[in-house]
Amino acid sequence: MSRRPGTLHLNAFLMGVGHHEAAWRLPESDPFAHTDVRHFQELARIAERGTLDSLFLADSPVLWNNVGRRPSGALEPTVLLTALAGVTEHIGLIATASTTYNEPFNLARRFASVDHVSGGRAGWNIVTTAGADAARNFNLDELPAHRERYERAAEFIEVSRKLWDSWADDAALGDKAAGVWGDQDRIFPPRHAGRFFKVAGALNVPRPPQGYPLLVQAGSSTDGKELAARYAEAVFTAQQTLAEAQAFYTDLKARTRALGRDPDGIRILPGIVPVLGGTEAEAHALADELDRLIVPEYAKRQLGITLGISPDDLHLDRELPADLPDEEQIEGAKSRRTLIVALARRERLTVRQLIGRLGGGRGHRTFAGTPEQVAEAIEDWWDNGAADGFNVMPPVLPSGLAAFVGEVVPILRRRGLFRTEYTGRTLRDNYGLPRPANQFRADALATSAS
Repeated sequence: MSRRPGTLHLNAFLMGVGHHEAAWRLPESDPFAHTDVRHFQELARIAERGTLDSLFLADSPVLWNNVGRRPSGALEPTVLLTALAGVTEHIGLIATASTTYNEPFNLARRFASVDHVSGGRAGWNIVTTAGADAARNFNLDELPAHRERYERAAEFIEVSRKLWDSWADDAALGDKAAGVWGDQDRIFPPRHAGRFFKVAGALNVPRPPQGYPLLVQAGSSTDGKELAARYAEAVFTAQQTLAEAQAFYTDLKARTRALGRDPDGIRILPGIVPVLGGTEAEAHALADELDRLIVPEYAKRQLGITLGISPDDLHLDRELPADLPDEEQIEGAKSRRTLIVALARRERLTVRQLIGRLGGGRGHRTFAGTPEQVAEAIEDWWDNGAADGFNVMPPVLPSGLAAFVGEVVPILRRRGLFRTEYTGRTLRDNYGLPRPANQFRADALATSAS
């Protein structure tokens, strides 16, 4: 098979002391590092040393999990990104923020601010947030319906883009001689009135260096894919097999083309949890040690929530019950629930075995092996049209990220699959994506010309 042209994109997904839920129990781990800014600054430096495109901080507006299970609570990610911007120069800085539990003006301002602080390296991972617990933190008795959350998200993005465009790039003049700081005619208040939002005035921060922060999306339901096809420029996704990844990749690119967008304008990055060892046996030994440290009762409770059943219906040494609720009956995390059930049914896993498979990446592909084997796995999906890059999810931090950067990245470079240095300064430069034009500025110029 011929080599696919171009090079892949790599994002470092930073989660506490590692993606594996038992990583905090290893002797090397600091169980309190997840609220230490110095921990994340060191991770950012490691990722930038590997010339990775970006790093990513997930978030949820709810205290996730029973606090007995793993380190819980998290620093607000856009605040943390500003601290990471100060110790890096090139790597992109992506954070999750919910369209269900925010307002466009506040969120657009926060991401515009991060983009200015970082010199054009901000990205927004757009989520609609599943789970009734979050709803009850925001004056709601129950979770809004799945379709309604995605309709709100679409309008939220439209309003955010209007706000980022509410300043022309050349609105600030700084003309000391004339005594004119800015041109009011180059300010374009959105005056938006829609189903979910009314936003009148212009944003109170100038247009971001990138025009818009990079727009990222992570849902894989039908509604999620439609939202991604319309707006996303990068997609974090989860597939277990090459065939599943190829099907998702082909489908999303086709949806993007059908909406009149260039399919090359959206980067698809499946998650991979690389468990590395000097030998294959060492890698599997680390994976086995981490799985042994999982507390099954906590994990069973979380699995029951995801599947929409009582944990009492799950028996550790049996397969999943045959009569699980249909996807239509599940309002939250539809795509993740479908992936988990498919994995369990396909491989006939017991609940105990399924918990072990999910412990490292919550449904993302876990791969244990040598650096050479991990590089080969990445190359296989790249060459076979399953990915534009990967969302790298180290099971243990910082050691797993350091090992990936120090041992896997050099192999990818030798194979011509990854950059040896940064060639741009913005996140859009890293992903090879253009800076969007100002929608209002174009209208104003057209009106002036006529």
